[in-house]
Amino acid sequence: MTIYKETIERRKVMAKPLLSDALWARVERFFPSREPQPEGGRPWVSDRACLTGIIFVLRSGIPWRMLPSEIGYGSGVTCWRRLREWQQKGVWNKILGHLLDELGQSGRIDWSRAVIDSSSSRAVFGGIILGKTLRIERNRALSAM
Repeated sequence: MTIYKETIERRKVMAKPLLSDALWARVERFFPSREPQPEGGRPWVSDRACLTGIIFVLRSGIPWRMLPSEIGYGSGVTCWRRLREWQQKGVWNKILGHLLDELGQSGRIDWSRAVIDSSSSRAVFGGIILGKTLRIERNRALSAM
């Protein structure tokens, strides 16, 4: 066995898991189910392995193509495609909403520290018009330059 593979095996045993069993149990139901492939082909990488690979890439900052397949998360391309698919199907918004609901119901969100960014809060129909906007005329003063 090469030194590289020995290092990966040691990390699998020693490292704290990126995706705990408890967290996976809470979010597993939000991932779309896969239809069996009667024609055969390569078996699907599990959603949990792909999610762990996505977390690994995002936490480490490595490029997708450099995700080592020896770790067991699937290829970087597989993880990237699954990330894109889940984004398009709204999986992340569902998970975020569910986890925020859990935290809110258990009283673990401090809403006194919440902030709304006005640049991303839409004013419906432009807000209330208070009056006519006055026309600004051209300044007739000479330029100092």
